[in-house]
Formats: sequence, structure tokens, C-alpha cells
Amino acid sequence: MRAMLDEIAKKLESKNVSIPVDLVTGIMMALFALFILFTMDTQIPVGDNHVVNGRVFPTLLMWVMLICCGILIIKDVLKLMHGQQIEYKTLNMLTEAKALIIFAILVCTYLISSLTDYFLIGSVFCVLAFLIFFKCKKRSYYVIAIALAVAIWAAFYYGLKVRF
Repeated sequence: MRAMLDEIAKKLESKNVSIPVDLVTGIMMALFALFILFTMDTQIPVGDNHVVNGRVFPTLLMWVMLICCGILIIKDVLKLMHGQQIEYKTLNMLTEAKALIIFAILVCTYLISSLTDYFLIGSVFCVLAFLIFFKCKKRSYYVIAIALAVAIWAAFYYGLKVRF
């Protein structure tokens, strides 16, 4: 198993991808802003007698975001049309794969915590997953980290009466 992971890591380390930063991020953030605008009606209820409601600020923020994204996209498209260079960023696939794994650990921690209604189970999973991900070999680190996760949970749950 370890040899297979090392082989995959070696292949990913040699792969690099160059992307036009402003163009790609402008398009991605514009799509995100549009998604938020289209789903806001189902997420934030509005009362009949409110002049200013909970949708005003997020809507304004998404429109400002769309305008800024449009400026980024138009700027790069005009540069491309005139034959000028645009800024590219080179991404190493091994680094991005590691970031994706870390993100997946955090998402799994959230899902475990919310589906079981026990924050302690999610936090213990998170501790163990990160120690395994970073290839920690000392068993004492696992014991210490789990003990600290339980102690912090107990301090909040019993000491501060925070129910999560």
C-alpha cells in the first residue's frame, strides 16, 4: 500500500499545470456569485413588513463580486485579443492533491459531527486523520492528541455549558 502511494506521489510530483489565474478565478467566482444569487431566495426568508431584510447585504455583495469578476475576465480577454501576455500560475499536482485530501478530512469531520450529533466523534476522527495523513509514527502523539481533543470537548461541554 505504501509503495503504491509513493509511486502515485512520484507521478503527481512531476506533473505541473499552468492556468491563467485572473481568467479562471474570475469565471469561478462569477459562477459562485450567480449560484448564491439564485439560491438565496430558498435560504433566507423575508418578512412582509421589513424594509431592509437579510438578503440585502448578501445580494449587494454578490453583485459587487460579479462586477469585479467581469472586470477581471474582460481585462484578460482584451489582453488575449491584442496578443499581450496574461499572468499564468503553475500548480504542482502533488501539492494540490495534498490540499484536496486535507479539505476532504475537514469535510468528513463536519459530516461525522453533524450526522452523529456528537462533536467529540468528529474531532477524534479529525485528530486521527491528520496524524495518519502526516505519517506520525509515535503512538504517544496519538494518545496525547486524542486526550487533548476529549479534554477540550469536556471543558466546553461541562465547564462552559456549550452544547455542540
